[in-house]
Amino acid sequence: MSESGQRVVVVTGGGGSLGRAVASAFGRQGAHIALLDLNTAGCEATIAELSGQASATSIEVDLTDPTSATGAIDQVLAQHGRIDVLANIAGGFKMGPLVQDTADKDWDFMMNLNVRSVFHTCRATIPSMLDNGGGRIVNVSARAATQGKSRMGPYCASKAAVITLTETLAAENRFDNINVNCILPGTIDTPQNRRDMPDADFSKWVPPAALADVVVFLASDAARCVTGAAVPVYGQS
Repeated sequence: MSESGQRVVVVTGGGGSLGRAVASAFGRQGAHIALLDLNTAGCEATIAELSGQASATSIEVDLTDPTSATGAIDQVLAQHGRIDVLANIAGGFKMGPLVQDTADKDWDFMMNLNVRSVFHTCRATIPSMLDNGGGRIVNVSARAATQGKSRMGPYCASKAAVITLTETLAAENRFDNINVNCILPGTIDTPQNRRDMPDADFSKWVPPAALADVVVFLASDAARCVTGAAVPVYGQS
Protein backbone atom coordinates (compact mmCIF):
# COMPACT_ATOMS: atom_id res chain seq x y z
CA MET A 1 0.00 0.00 0.00
CA SER A 2 1.01 3.62 -0.43
CA GLU A 3 1.33 5.87 2.59
CA SER A 4 -2.31 6.86 2.10
CA GLY A 5 -3.40 3.21 2.31
CA GLN A 6 -4.37 3.08 -1.35
CA ARG A 7 -3.14 0.31 -3.60
CA VAL A 8 -0.92 1.72 -6.32
CA VAL A 9 -1.85 0.30 -9.71
CA VAL A 10 0.11 0.93 -12.91
CA VAL A 11 -1.95 0.57 -16.08
CA THR A 12 0.02 0.67 -19.32
CA GLY A 13 -1.95 1.66 -22.39
CA GLY A 14 -4.13 3.71 -20.07
CA GLY A 15 -5.32 5.93 -22.92
CA GLY A 16 -6.95 3.07 -24.86
CA SER A 17 -10.35 1.42 -24.55
CA LEU A 18 -9.20 -1.58 -22.50
CA GLY A 19 -6.79 0.47 -20.40
CA ARG A 20 -9.59 2.88 -19.56
CA ALA A 21 -11.88 0.03 -18.51
CA VAL A 22 -9.14 -1.50 -16.33
CA ALA A 23 -8.37 1.85 -14.72
CA SER A 24 -12.04 2.39 -14.00
CA ALA A 25 -12.40 -1.06 -12.42
CA PHE A 26 -9.44 -0.48 -10.10
CA GLY A 27 -10.65 3.04 -9.45
CA ARG A 28 -13.94 1.72 -8.09
CA GLN A 29 -11.85 -0.10 -5.48
CA GLY A 30 -10.24 3.16 -4.41
CA ALA A 31 -6.80 2.48 -5.85
CA HIS A 32 -4.46 5.18 -7.08
CA ILE A 33 -4.00 4.68 -10.83
CA ALA A 34 -0.81 5.56 -12.71
CA LEU A 35 -1.52 5.61 -16.44
CA LEU A 36 1.45 4.98 -18.73
CA ASP A 37 1.00 5.71 -22.42
CA LEU A 38 2.26 7.72 -25.38
CA ASN A 39 -1.38 8.73 -25.87
CA THR A 40 -1.53 11.54 -23.33
CA ALA A 41 -4.85 12.83 -24.64
CA GLY A 42 -6.37 9.40 -24.10
CA CYS A 43 -4.95 9.27 -20.57
CA GLU A 44 -6.45 12.68 -19.78
CA ALA A 45 -9.82 11.37 -20.97
CA THR A 46 -9.40 8.37 -18.67
CA ILE A 47 -8.56 10.65 -15.74
CA ALA A 48 -11.63 12.76 -16.49
CA GLU A 49 -13.80 9.63 -16.32
CA LEU A 50 -12.22 8.72 -12.99
CA SER A 51 -12.84 12.17 -11.54
CA GLY A 52 -14.42 11.90 -8.11
CA GLN A 53 -13.98 8.13 -8.14
CA ALA A 54 -10.24 7.65 -7.71
CA SER A 55 -6.97 9.53 -7.88
CA ALA A 56 -4.97 9.09 -11.06
CA THR A 57 -1.90 10.47 -12.77
CA SER A 58 -0.60 10.21 -16.32
CA ILE A 59 2.96 9.63 -17.51
CA GLU A 60 3.96 9.95 -21.16
CA VAL A 61 6.19 7.01 -22.02
CA ASP A 62 7.48 4.94 -24.92
CA LEU A 63 7.25 1.45 -23.45
CA THR A 64 9.32 -0.01 -26.28
CA ASP A 65 12.28 2.13 -25.17
CA PRO A 66 14.04 0.74 -22.07
CA THR A 67 15.13 4.13 -20.76
CA SER A 68 11.68 5.64 -21.15
CA ALA A 69 9.92 2.63 -19.63
CA THR A 70 12.27 2.41 -16.65
CA GLY A 71 12.02 6.15 -16.11
CA ALA A 72 8.23 5.98 -15.98
CA ILE A 73 8.25 3.16 -13.42
CA ASP A 74 10.86 5.01 -11.37
CA GLN A 75 8.62 8.09 -11.44
CA VAL A 76 5.71 6.10 -9.98
CA LEU A 77 7.97 4.64 -7.30
CA ALA A 78 9.39 8.06 -6.43
CA GLN A 79 5.89 9.41 -5.93
CA HIS A 80 4.28 6.49 -4.11
CA GLY A 81 7.09 4.31 -2.80
CA ARG A 82 5.68 1.09 -4.21
CA ILE A 83 3.69 -0.56 -7.01
CA ASP A 84 1.13 -3.10 -5.85
CA VAL A 85 -0.27 -4.04 -9.25
CA LEU A 86 1.24 -3.82 -12.73
CA ALA A 87 -1.42 -4.23 -15.43
CA ASN A 88 0.35 -4.49 -18.79
CA ILE A 89 -2.52 -3.52 -21.08
CA ALA A 90 -0.54 -1.78 -23.83
CA GLY A 91 -0.23 -3.65 -27.11
CA GLY A 92 -1.71 -3.81 -30.55
CA PHE A 93 -2.55 -5.74 -33.68
CA LYS A 94 -1.51 -5.38 -37.28
CA MET A 95 -2.44 -7.74 -40.09
CA GLY A 96 0.51 -8.52 -42.30
CA PRO A 97 1.63 -10.36 -45.43
CA LEU A 98 2.74 -13.98 -45.57
CA VAL A 99 5.76 -14.74 -43.39
CA GLN A 100 8.11 -14.97 -46.36
CA ASP A 101 7.04 -11.48 -47.38
CA THR A 102 7.28 -9.95 -43.91
CA ALA A 103 9.85 -7.19 -43.49
CA ASP A 104 12.06 -7.04 -40.41
CA LYS A 105 10.51 -3.72 -39.41
CA ASP A 106 7.01 -5.25 -39.36
CA TRP A 107 8.21 -8.23 -37.30
CA ASP A 108 10.02 -5.90 -34.90
CA PHE A 109 6.98 -3.62 -34.60
CA MET A 110 4.77 -6.39 -33.23
CA MET A 111 7.50 -7.83 -31.01
CA ASN A 112 8.34 -4.42 -29.57
CA LEU A 113 4.75 -3.36 -29.02
CA ASN A 114 3.47 -6.61 -27.50
CA VAL A 115 6.49 -8.26 -25.84
CA ARG A 116 9.30 -5.81 -25.31
CA SER A 117 6.92 -3.38 -23.60
CA VAL A 118 5.95 -6.08 -21.09
CA PHE A 119 9.57 -7.09 -20.56
CA HIS A 120 10.63 -3.51 -19.88
CA THR A 121 7.93 -2.76 -17.31
CA CYS A 122 8.27 -6.10 -15.51
CA ARG A 123 12.05 -5.78 -15.33
CA ALA A 124 11.73 -2.29 -13.85
CA THR A 125 8.92 -3.15 -11.41
CA ILE A 126 9.80 -6.55 -9.93
CA PRO A 127 12.78 -5.39 -7.82
CA SER A 128 10.52 -2.93 -5.97
CA MET A 129 7.87 -5.62 -5.48
CA LEU A 130 10.52 -7.89 -3.97
CA ASP A 131 11.58 -5.09 -1.63
CA ASN A 132 7.97 -4.41 -0.61
CA GLY A 133 6.95 -8.02 0.03
CA GLY A 134 5.06 -8.87 -3.13
CA GLY A 135 2.71 -7.70 -5.84
CA ARG A 136 0.53 -8.72 -8.74
CA ILE A 137 1.31 -8.55 -12.47
CA VAL A 138 -1.30 -9.12 -15.16
CA ASN A 139 -0.26 -9.21 -18.82
CA VAL A 140 -2.38 -9.26 -21.97
CA SER A 141 -1.77 -12.01 -24.50
CA ALA A 142 -4.47 -13.07 -26.99
CA ARG A 143 -6.42 -16.04 -28.23
CA ALA A 144 -4.27 -15.82 -31.36
CA ALA A 145 -1.29 -16.87 -29.23
CA THR A 146 -2.63 -20.41 -29.05
CA GLN A 147 -2.73 -21.13 -32.79
CA GLY A 148 -0.95 -19.53 -35.72
CA LYS A 149 -3.11 -17.73 -38.28
CA SER A 150 -2.36 -16.82 -41.88
CA ARG A 151 -0.98 -13.30 -42.35
CA MET A 152 -0.76 -12.85 -38.58
CA GLY A 153 2.66 -14.42 -37.95
CA PRO A 154 4.33 -11.53 -36.07
CA TYR A 155 1.22 -10.88 -33.99
CA CYS A 156 0.66 -14.52 -33.07
CA ALA A 157 4.33 -15.01 -32.24
CA SER A 158 4.48 -11.87 -30.12
CA LYS A 159 1.40 -12.81 -28.10
CA ALA A 160 2.68 -16.38 -27.66
CA ALA A 161 5.88 -14.88 -26.27
CA VAL A 162 3.80 -12.99 -23.71
CA ILE A 163 2.44 -16.31 -22.40
CA THR A 164 5.93 -17.79 -22.11
CA LEU A 165 7.29 -14.65 -20.46
CA THR A 166 4.37 -14.73 -18.00
CA GLU A 167 5.07 -18.36 -17.12
CA THR A 168 8.77 -17.63 -16.67
CA LEU A 169 8.16 -14.65 -14.41
CA ALA A 170 5.68 -16.68 -12.36
CA ALA A 171 8.21 -19.47 -11.91
CA GLU A 172 10.95 -17.05 -10.91
CA ASN A 173 8.84 -15.20 -8.34
CA ARG A 174 6.38 -17.81 -7.05
CA PHE A 175 8.02 -17.95 -3.60
CA ASP A 176 8.17 -14.16 -3.20
CA ASN A 177 4.45 -13.34 -3.15
CA ILE A 178 4.54 -11.99 -6.70
CA ASN A 179 1.82 -13.54 -8.83
CA VAL A 180 2.14 -13.17 -12.60
CA ASN A 181 -0.72 -14.13 -14.92
CA CYS A 182 -2.04 -13.19 -18.33
CA ILE A 183 -5.39 -13.03 -20.07
CA LEU A 184 -6.20 -14.27 -23.58
CA PRO A 185 -8.91 -12.00 -24.99
CA GLY A 186 -10.97 -12.89 -28.00
CA THR A 187 -12.06 -10.00 -30.21
CA ILE A 188 -12.50 -6.96 -27.97
CA ASP A 189 -15.45 -4.65 -28.60
CA THR A 190 -13.59 -1.41 -29.23
CA PRO A 191 -14.41 1.48 -31.58
CA GLN A 192 -11.35 0.62 -33.70
CA ASN A 193 -12.39 -3.02 -34.09
CA ARG A 194 -15.90 -1.96 -35.05
CA ARG A 195 -14.47 0.32 -37.72
CA ASP A 196 -12.18 -2.43 -39.00
CA MET A 197 -14.90 -5.11 -39.02
CA PRO A 198 -18.19 -3.26 -39.58
CA ASP A 199 -20.11 -6.38 -40.68
CA ALA A 200 -19.29 -8.46 -37.59
CA ASP A 201 -21.74 -9.32 -34.82
CA PHE A 202 -20.46 -7.01 -32.09
CA SER A 203 -22.69 -8.67 -29.48
CA LYS A 204 -20.43 -11.74 -29.56
CA TRP A 205 -17.27 -9.77 -28.85
CA VAL A 206 -15.76 -9.27 -25.41
CA PRO A 207 -16.66 -5.95 -23.73
CA PRO A 208 -13.63 -4.16 -22.25
CA ALA A 209 -15.41 -4.06 -18.87
CA ALA A 210 -15.62 -7.87 -18.82
CA LEU A 211 -11.89 -8.15 -19.44
CA ALA A 212 -11.23 -5.55 -16.76
CA ASP A 213 -13.16 -7.69 -14.27
CA VAL A 214 -10.81 -10.60 -14.95
CA VAL A 215 -7.73 -8.39 -14.57
CA VAL A 216 -9.02 -7.10 -11.23
CA PHE A 217 -9.73 -10.65 -10.08
CA LEU A 218 -6.20 -11.81 -10.94
CA ALA A 219 -4.82 -8.86 -8.96
CA SER A 220 -6.98 -9.65 -5.93
CA ASP A 221 -6.50 -11.79 -2.83
CA ALA A 222 -9.11 -14.17 -4.26
CA ALA A 223 -6.48 -15.17 -6.86
CA ARG A 224 -3.64 -15.45 -4.35
CA CYS A 225 -3.01 -19.08 -5.34
CA VAL A 226 -3.15 -18.39 -9.10
CA THR A 227 0.14 -17.71 -10.87
CA GLY A 228 1.51 -18.60 -14.29
CA ALA A 229 -2.02 -18.88 -15.73
CA ALA A 230 -3.17 -17.87 -19.20
CA VAL A 231 -6.88 -17.21 -18.79
CA PRO A 232 -9.13 -17.38 -21.88
CA VAL A 233 -11.73 -14.59 -22.13
CA TYR A 234 -13.35 -15.26 -25.48
CA GLY A 235 -16.95 -14.15 -25.09
CA GLN A 236 -19.13 -15.77 -27.75
CA SER A 237 -16.76 -15.13 -30.63
